[in-house]
Amino acid sequence: MIELRPFASLGTLDIDWLTARYHFSFSRYYDPARMGLGSLRVWNDDQVRAGTGFEPHSHRDMEIITYVRKGAITHEDNLGNKGRTAAGDVQVMWAGSGITHAEYNRESEDTLLFQIWIETARPGIAPGWEARAFPKEPGQVIALASGRDLPDHAGALPLHQDAAILGGVLTPGQTLTLPSKGRKLYIVPTTGALRVGDHTARARDGVAIWDEAEITLTALEETEVVIADVA
Repeated sequence: MIELRPFASLGTLDIDWLTARYHFSFSRYYDPARMGLGSLRVWNDDQVRAGTGFEPHSHRDMEIITYVRKGAITHEDNLGNKGRTAAGDVQVMWAGSGITHAEYNRESEDTLLFQIWIETARPGIAPGWEARAFPKEPGQVIALASGRDLPDHAGALPLHQDAAILGGVLTPGQTLTLPSKGRKLYIVPTTGALRVGDHTARARDGVAIWDEAEITLTALEETEVVIADVA
């Protein structure tokens, strides 16, 4: 099954410091048909105004991946972690037994990011946070964060779940075939456009995939893409 979720159909939040679009039910947006996909629970498309951010708040037992698309976000938590993650790079926070953190846009421009939540397979573990810069050469899609035991995922940020977040840039006409038997995929082109089965996904659309043996993506133009691969 391949289900296209156009950007215009996503849940919405518009307040003075944050514009958000929700791919799955979140906060005051509720759609019983969009409660998650496997262990993937949240995919938020956030625009955080310059000089603002998410004030300190707490989480437990969730793997939270932040992929920065423009600008940068600065993380601070009660464990003493602090770091700035810039466009194209990724941070992962595993909330485990509990963590309090804040995310601030300390830049002079708005920050655009995806915030992705995956349910943990190891509740109650010690919480933690890591961030990493990744190569951005066009023509490759790599594992950004992963809990899967695959050779090409060895350098990814850790997840405590049978799941992975992939990302990269496809060149015009390039194809990418992903094995999906027994898996569920959620695909979002951040820029450009992709052909997925009989569907065309444009920037910030979502594509949910399940019960497919494999799936092939074709870039209709240069396309940056982020993919969640979950059980």
